[in-house]
Amino acid sequence: MKAVLFPGQGSQYVGMGLDFYEKFNSVKAIFETVDKTLGFSLSSIILNGPEEKLKLTQNTQPAIMTIGVSLFNVLKNQSSLNLNKARFFAGHSLGEYTALVCAGSLTIEKAAYLLHERGKAMQDSIPPDKGAMMAILGMTIREVENEISLLPKEEICEIANDNSNAQVVVSGGRKVIEILNKNLKIKKKRGILLSVSAPFHCTLMKKAAENMKEKIENTNFLKPEPTIISNVTAQEESDVNKIKPLLVDQIISRVRWRESVEYMIKNGVTDFLEIGPGKVLSGLVKKINKNVKISNINSMKDIKDD
Repeated sequence: MKAVLFPGQGSQYVGMGLDFYEKFNSVKAIFETVDKTLGFSLSSIILNGPEEKLKLTQNTQPAIMTIGVSLFNVLKNQSSLNLNKARFFAGHSLGEYTALVCAGSLTIEKAAYLLHERGKAMQDSIPPDKGAMMAILGMTIREVENEISLLPKEEICEIANDNSNAQVVVSGGRKVIEILNKNLKIKKKRGILLSVSAPFHCTLMKKAAENMKEKIENTNFLKPEPTIISNVTAQEESDVNKIKPLLVDQIISRVRWRESVEYMIKNGVTDFLEIGPGKVLSGLVKKINKNVKISNINSMKDIKDD
């Protein structure tokens, strides 16, 4: 049984999707739709850069979604894969919006608008120098939670991504993240400060969640087919009245990726397919469970090899 996965922020690169864009008119049409929706040429930023513009959160988020949907549509129409027969669709953070578009719950226009607004809201929630994120390698979620409990209580440091048994990302105030990093070095543990513009998926994003609440509530969603796995609950969700508030909560909540993958495996998934730029999710799935099959598609070569 198959599940389809869609990547999140950090997977982007200038020129992603170029081979699909040059070959398929359907991909050009998707790029043009997103450009028209946003009122500027996101296509040019995706295909030509500069990287500084692509890395802006309000551009990165709709850009990765655009590529994911483009590749999904090519696979759906040009290959023998019947992707909508998959057991689940799941996306990492913004990838959940890509999953909703591909599952027929959300139009690409609405997703592009929401992600552009979401990116701006997250960027504007806190001054750039006040927040930070750090990936911690080789420690379990419980071990990281224990380290957080030793930090000053007046400072915000929370788990942003539970990615695998050996990769946890924390988010919060810059000073307390730096204290945590020093503590880890003393204990010979490895922390990597991430090059991000804001501390995503923690309570410092409360302003962004409030900003997006009305926008999401006023957007028309349909029941997704197949079922979506929510980042917030790590369980399947198909009720639109639940999906909307969960997308708001997602902004300030932990991305429960490890639990999401484990849930899918527990419910019969043995074959994962990652669609979109990069191979980040493929690597995480391998760390979570070595016995499942995982493949990824982000170039024309991948389709030929699949």
